[in-house]
Amino acid sequence: MWKDSETKIDFLDFDYLTKTVVNIIQDDSLTPSSIGIFGDWGSGKSSLIELCIEELSQDKDILCLKFNGWLFEGYEDAKTALIGTILDRIYKEKTLTGKAKELLARLYKNTDKLKLASMGLKYGLDFLLTGGIGSITDITINGILAKAKEKSSKISADDINKTLKEEFKSEELRKNIKTFQSDFTELLKETKIKRLVVFIDELDRCNPNTILDTLEAIRLFLFTQKTSFVVGADERHVIYSVRKKYEEIEGNQIDIGKEYLEKLIQYPIRIPQLSSKEVEFYISCLLFQDELNYAEFKQFLDFVSESKKENFIEFELSFDKLKAKLPEIANKTRDTISLAKQLSSVLATGLKGNPRHCKRFLNSLSMREKMAEHREIKIDRKVLAKLMLLEYFKSDFFKKLSEIQSQEKGKPKELELIEEGKWEKVKELKLWEDDSWILDWIRLEPKLEKVDLRPYFYFSRESLSSQLNISQYRLSPQAEKVLTDLLSGAESKRNSALKSASSINESEANIIKDKLCDRLLSDSEIDSKLLRSLLEWGVCKESLFTGTISCLSQITGRQLKISHIPRIKSFMDSTNKKQEILEISER
Repeated sequence: MWKDSETKIDFLDFDYLTKTVVNIIQDDSLTPSSIGIFGDWGSGKSSLIELCIEELSQDKDILCLKFNGWLFEGYEDAKTALIGTILDRIYKEKTLTGKAKELLARLYKNTDKLKLASMGLKYGLDFLLTGGIGSITDITINGILAKAKEKSSKISADDINKTLKEEFKSEELRKNIKTFQSDFTELLKETKIKRLVVFIDELDRCNPNTILDTLEAIRLFLFTQKTSFVVGADERHVIYSVRKKYEEIEGNQIDIGKEYLEKLIQYPIRIPQLSSKEVEFYISCLLFQDELNYAEFKQFLDFVSESKKENFIEFELSFDKLKAKLPEIANKTRDTISLAKQLSSVLATGLKGNPRHCKRFLNSLSMREKMAEHREIKIDRKVLAKLMLLEYFKSDFFKKLSEIQSQEKGKPKELELIEEGKWEKVKELKLWEDDSWILDWIRLEPKLEKVDLRPYFYFSRESLSSQLNISQYRLSPQAEKVLTDLLSGAESKRNSALKSASSINESEANIIKDKLCDRLLSDSEIDSKLLRSLLEWGVCKESLFTGTISCLSQITGRQLKISHIPRIKSFMDSTNKKQEILEISER
């Protein structure tokens, strides 16, 4: 199995992206610089960051540090947490002169002031604008006064108020910021740091306020010479965070979120979606890493590196090419290469070439193999993989097939008939006869007509329950938001979710459909708004049509209202499934 985390081994051919980032950072004419590594959730942003750190850290005069704002969320202001992390790292890594220690002391003091100022903003206080302390007295003064009175009974709340007012006059804060910037520049010179590179990762996990606070720290405080910031994020989340905080000016046709990001990030680098060939190579690398010993795996990586130098564009991993150079490894991994080819085209399309989703698929596959091994049950990996593709992308068909095979001791005649193209003889599965995804799946090797499917479905029992689906823990943040908006019942949120459909991969779209269906069927009466969400989501992608119809077929007469029929009919007309609407209306 594989950790769901970044890696320093480049299975994704990110070397050209790594070199691009490093070149920008090392170019004196381009610093200070801000670089955006943009990509979907799970696309490999963190791995690219690790590869960049690995290369830059070879120069001992370059100080690289990684900041994860998500770890501080809820505990500390993101802005000052970032500044404090940088100062702590310089203090720890560098030999400090007397002047450097003095600069650090001032910087820490200014950071503490900024932290208290940020607390004021967090609680809606007005002292930054007016010089007044507002209700910060209620938050801090009682505690400060209690401690002060332990030392002297002559200190009053008014004395503390007066002191804090002087410290936090708006002109004083502006002066503190300027002092911070000049002191920080001097500190870099004094500690002989040739370059400071701050990598900010995991912004996708943070709430909008934390995202903006982190980015504000870059913009306001640390934009000094010899300094570069590399921000890994899904740019859609950043744009959404800005839009949420700043209302767009009425009458202006500008996208404030996009404008903000373009001004802050000077050099955007976008991670491309993996192609089918790249997914095949990525899956092969993961499987080889799991199956080969260290020496063998290194030999394999060296072989790949040399082969790509010869012809990168046309490089393709094949058994014959590997056998010509490394026959023992080729023979050992013949089935692995075949499995990668079996999975790659489906996962590249259905998961939009997302490395994290591909890795999670393989982890689920590996876990089930280990479960079977513990039970001393023999299963075929390629059969398991083929059924899991069905489970991921066509859960409704998967559940129906499970019902049929359980009645026929694991070898359903219906499956044999559809593999022969005799759909007219299979009433229970006829709904899917025009589903192009199912037709492609049937053609995948191996054929299942002679396979006893019972052990395979035994180890997938948890996903056959509507309460616990194998996929429920792998929704990306964007897909989670789409699901939440569709469930809300609000028309504006539903429309927003539908606009995002094209960016949701097939697997997640299927999960969203299943969860809408589960919620719809769990109520004694059909919720009209929820029904509308399901039907409109069901026409967003062709692959969702039959699954949505399958859900509708489970609605009972008691749940359905006459007012629902026209909307269902409209959906059926759009999918050319007129017979099914008659069956539903008859119930």
